[in-house]
Amino acid sequence: MRSLSINGGKMKGVITGNVSNLYQVKDIDKNLPIVYEAMARGRFKKEGMTPVVGDFVEFETTENNKAVINKILERKIYIKRPKLANITQLVFVMSSKEPKPDLLMLDKQLAFAEYLGISSIIVLNKTDLDMEKEFRHIKDLYEKIGYTVIETEAKNGKGIEKLIQALKNNINAFSGNSGVGKSTLINSIFKQKMTVEGDISKKNKRGKNTTTSITLYEIDKNTYIADTPGFSTFSIDEISSQDLANYFREFKDKIRDCKFVGCTHIKEENCGIKEAIQQGKIEASRYERFCKIIQELKQKEERKW
Repeated sequence: MRSLSINGGKMKGVITGNVSNLYQVKDIDKNLPIVYEAMARGRFKKEGMTPVVGDFVEFETTENNKAVINKILERKIYIKRPKLANITQLVFVMSSKEPKPDLLMLDKQLAFAEYLGISSIIVLNKTDLDMEKEFRHIKDLYEKIGYTVIETEAKNGKGIEKLIQALKNNINAFSGNSGVGKSTLINSIFKQKMTVEGDISKKNKRGKNTTTSITLYEIDKNTYIADTPGFSTFSIDEISSQDLANYFREFKDKIRDCKFVGCTHIKEENCGIKEAIQQGKIEASRYERFCKIIQELKQKEERKW
């Protein structure tokens, strides 16, 4: 890096964006809406650590109101793909109709939130398009497990105020497949066009991904939204197949009823989870998706060796 003329003292900020190794850093020391364009010290690369959106950092201002990042403060959470730090709540957005709700992806994401030890919210968007109200089964299923489920119609603002209340005092990451309405929700929350809204392909009813980089939007003091690319690279590989059941909320208490230590909850007899399904205490469809996810994890684990 070329030498920089420092003209400001140490300041604290949060990285709100990153394009081509230039970072947008929001000053959190002063209660002012100031965002600096910053470069990172070359030593970060040597140390094998790169600043990412969500990082809290120490920085100094330079000439022309630019800045340089000197230090990455301790991360509480770090997600490898997409690269994001210090989120405290995941917001899983699904469309009630067009595209069809992807419950397998939802269960992967919920398990990952449990693994990270952070809160999670499920947003059922486009409920006005679901004339048969099939989304109500999804809502009932996940509310019984203990998740907050919010119905929204982003285009007309229904449910937005309730969602805003649920986001407060969190760094929230919005996730979900393309076309579910993440960008429309964010624009509705801010009551202005913050992100580009995508269209649904009429041919395959799937969304055209419009978000290409992670951006952190500030709603209020200590409250942010991270809009992320369509999670096409979303991965839960950090969770081992053996541990997956621990991150399905309704499974955890049933594991102790398994007869065999190290029960995989797939082929074994006298399995506490399978018995709970027979008793109607666990939804069979959730268990079926659990089996699919555990199989995916096992295949990836085998390929590693």
